[in-house]
Amino acid sequence: MLNKRFFKTKDEAEVTFEFSHPEAEEVCLLGEFNDWQPVPMKLYKKQGVFKFKQRLPIDQQFHFRYLINGDIWDNDHQADGYIGNTFGTENSIVNTQRTN
Repeated sequence: MLNKRFFKTKDEAEVTFEFSHPEAEEVCLLGEFNDWQPVPMKLYKKQGVFKFKQRLPIDQQFHFRYLINGDIWDNDHQADGYIGNTFGTENSIVNTQRTN
């Protein structure tokens, strides 16, 4: 799930990436915005979700994926869209365009 917060005085959006997976002990976020380097997401046990906040430039879109337990790739099932990648699967898309 993607939660976006826009600022009146900044040309960026704060995106909270939330991901839940029944067998996940560790979830990392990888995307164009971090050169596809794994960034561990924090587990919120009461909610049963992993979360990570990232500030991104507005009016752009970025590809990303989740890496579960170091070996399972998954997409955000409520992403803004999906696009094929060079591995024969799809990447999730986060769009930072302001909506009125």
